[in-house]
Amino acid sequence: MPGFAEIALGAAPVAGGALLGLAAGNLRGPDFRGMIAKDMDLLERIPDDQPELKARLAASINARIDDLITTTERTRELRRAAMSYQGNWRDIVVFVCAVLFTVVWWNVPHDRSNWLVMFVVLILLCVVAGVYAARGVLRSVRGSRDADSP
Repeated sequence: MPGFAEIALGAAPVAGGALLGLAAGNLRGPDFRGMIAKDMDLLERIPDDQPELKARLAASINARIDDLITTTERTRELRRAAMSYQGNWRDIVVFVCAVLFTVVWWNVPHDRSNWLVMFVVLILLCVVAGVYAARGVLRSVRGSRDADSP
C-alpha cells in the first residue's frame, strides 16, 4: 500500500498537466483595442507638417482594425460551430481508446509511485468520455427517430 508521499510524488505529472491547462486557459493576448486607442491618440499628436508619417500611422491603425474585425468574425464562427456540436463517432473512439488505455494501465506494475493516481485519472477520463459519447448517441437516435416520424 503506497504512502501519502508516494501518492503525492505520483500525482506530480497529473497536477503539472492540470496546472499547465489552467495557465493556458488564463493566458490573454495583447489588448488590440487599447493599442488602437493609443495609436489614435498618437495620431492626433503628430504635427500637421508631417503628412507622410500621419498617413503611415493611419494605415497601420486601419490594418489593425481590419485584423481585429477579422479575428472577431472568426471567433464568432468558431463559437457558433462549438455550440452547435451534437457529438459524433469521434466521441465513441475517444471513449474506446480511454477504456483500452485504462485496461493497459491496469496491467502496469502496481508498485509504481504514480500508478494509483494515474488509474484514478483514467477512470475519470473514461467517465467524461462516456458521457460525451452517450450524449452524442442519444442525440443521433432522437434525430433519426424524429426524421422517421411523419
